[in-house]
Amino acid sequence: MSRETVVLVHGLWMPGIDMLLLQKRLQRRDFQVQRYSYPSLRRAPRENAAQLAKFTETLDAPVVHFVGHSLGGLVIRHLFDSFPQHRPGRIVTLGTPHKPSHTAQLLYRAALLPLLGMSIEQGLIGGAPSWNGSHALGSIAGNLPIGFGRLIPGLAKPNDGTVAVAETECPGMTDHVTVTATHTGLLFSAAAAEQTAVFLRDGRFRH
Repeated sequence: MSRETVVLVHGLWMPGIDMLLLQKRLQRRDFQVQRYSYPSLRRAPRENAAQLAKFTETLDAPVVHFVGHSLGGLVIRHLFDSFPQHRPGRIVTLGTPHKPSHTAQLLYRAALLPLLGMSIEQGLIGGAPSWNGSHALGSIAGNLPIGFGRLIPGLAKPNDGTVAVAETECPGMTDHVTVTATHTGLLFSAAAAEQTAVFLRDGRFRH
């Protein structure tokens, strides 16, 4: 059988190539890694989760892990809600607003819907399915407040410039850790990559 496989799921506005450095870092830790690309604006998270399920079915691996950045973590939550039967594996989310995103809610209220597209449907502004706890889920938050969110009034501190650390806490999660990184910087952070690998191996972060 093939070795353990990690599926990387990108966030809003991203094409997936942004996760290339994280992919290489996980490959150096002996994971086989695949990147899943999806239209984050044109399809709702649940629809993208259905396509992710089809993508996962093609993988020849006894263990399949998932790592999602931002909106990608919500797509993964929809995946396990709609398709609960999965091979063994663990889940890590990077900067995912498991609670309603303050930044996304303000953009929505400001009638800037084109910036969010279908990502708001049971997604960034709330309504994502509860985590069913069938697999271990670890959430990584950034606490370097540089980014678009600095222009958004009322974003709770600490935050990564887009998502508040408190928003990354998912009821039913296994573990949570904070690293020094911005929201996008979580994809390029050596510390975040190391914590991701540790959780995928051990089911807990290194505290």
